[in-house]
Formats: sequence, C-alpha cells, structure tokens
Amino acid sequence: MIFTYDGSFSGLLSAIFEVYRLKADVVDIVAEDRYQEQLFSTATYVATDPQHASRVIKGLKERSGNEKIGAFLRHTYLTEQPEVERLILYFVRRQMAVRGLDVSQDASDDNVRRLLRLKQQMGREIHRMHAFVRFQQTPDGMYVGLINPDFNCLPLIGDHFAARYPAMEWMIYDTRRHYGLHWNQDTKRAEFITLDSGQDGQLRSLSEEMLDVRETDYQQLWQTYFKAVDIPERKNLKLHLQHVPKRYWKYLTEKTGD
Repeated sequence: MIFTYDGSFSGLLSAIFEVYRLKADVVDIVAEDRYQEQLFSTATYVATDPQHASRVIKGLKERSGNEKIGAFLRHTYLTEQPEVERLILYFVRRQMAVRGLDVSQDASDDNVRRLLRLKQQMGREIHRMHAFVRFQQTPDGMYVGLINPDFNCLPLIGDHFAARYPAMEWMIYDTRRHYGLHWNQDTKRAEFITLDSGQDGQLRSLSEEMLDVRETDYQQLWQTYFKAVDIPERKNLKLHLQHVPKRYWKYLTEKTGD
C-alpha cells in the first residue's frame, strides 16, 4: 500500500500516524503531486492533521530522549530528496520499536547514516545562505534578497535574519520554489508569501528600474572596493569555488560581470 499526502512536513507525519493507527502495511509515502499510478498498487490520500503530526514527534521524543529529534527530521525532510519520505518512515519505525535509545546516533545503520548526511548537507546550505544573501533596496524602502538554493532552506533561515535585521523591512525570495519570507519591522513577524506569475518574473531579476537610486550607487561602490582589494597574483580559483560555489554568483553584488 502507498499513502499520499499534501507535500508538507506535517502532512508526512500525519501519514505516518495513520500507518500506526491503521496498522497498515505501507511500503511508501509519496507527496500527492509526485505520485504516479503504478500497476498492482493503490494509493490512499491522508489529510494533514497537526495534532496527529504532534503526537508522532511527541512519541519519538519519549522513545529517544532527544528533544531535538523533530528538528532533525524536519531538516532532512526539507532537502526534498526523492527517497526522504521512505527514509523518515524507516527511521520512525525503528525509533518507535525501542525505548531509551536515540536511533539518530546510530551511524552503523545505512539508512540512518543517509539521513545524517542529508542533515549535514542542509546545515552547509543554511550556512551559505547566512553568508551569501545580498539585500537590495527598492524605492518603497523594502530590502529584497534573491536565493536559489539546492535545498528548501528558507523556513530554516528566517530566525537568523530576523535577529540580524529586526528594524528594517525585508523579503528573501526563493526563485526556484516561487515563494518568499517577508519580515514586517512594525509587527516583528515573518510570514511566508507567494507572488503571481507576473510579480515572480519581475523579481527573478531585479533591474535598476526596480531599485532605489542610492542602491545602485552603493552596489557600484561595493564592486569598486571589491576590485580594489583583490590581489590577482594570489588568486586561487579552486579554493575560491570551494567556499563560494559558482551557482551563488549571480546573486552576489561583488560578482556581477564575472
């Protein structure tokens, strides 16, 4: 049997709850928009229930003694890798079968090790977003930063920027997944937003017409400074690419024109 869900982390946990409630012989859980009918298999859709999702996390914490086990699974889930639902289902089954043992620490288990690797990769992506987001000021005073990460890390970086820039209105927009995180400096709240196709297309490439005049001046000043402090004789492109992969360059002001 296959369960499908709405594509959210809570939806996945709700489906896992149903596996236990129904004692179902489920072999896979797949997001509904990715499910394709297969011969000799049937799919059952499970609606998201936040209470059921919370009960799964509560059970995992009680069994493992690890208060951060929910965050661990959420980080791995947001990597959006094709096998992640199956790995999380395996992990939950194994953790719920024991008490007093934190399965997330068992690197001898191949499936657990794969989850740990995904968590590590997400950690690196979050670190890069902290370092590489470049805000640009628009005429209405909002600061906009565009990102295009490999993983869906936007839900995990909001607290960092809220703490760093609490007094200015900003939005970080994921151009790959077509949604953004908007911080309102008056209410001190961050909310996820989506844009229509026209607005999304405009935002993908912030042109000079969309930027405040001072912003373009600041960008030119920063590019001039960056070139002035550069030492051509000490360039090490291989090392540079390890720290600043080329896929991030189009969003870095100092890399414009490279």
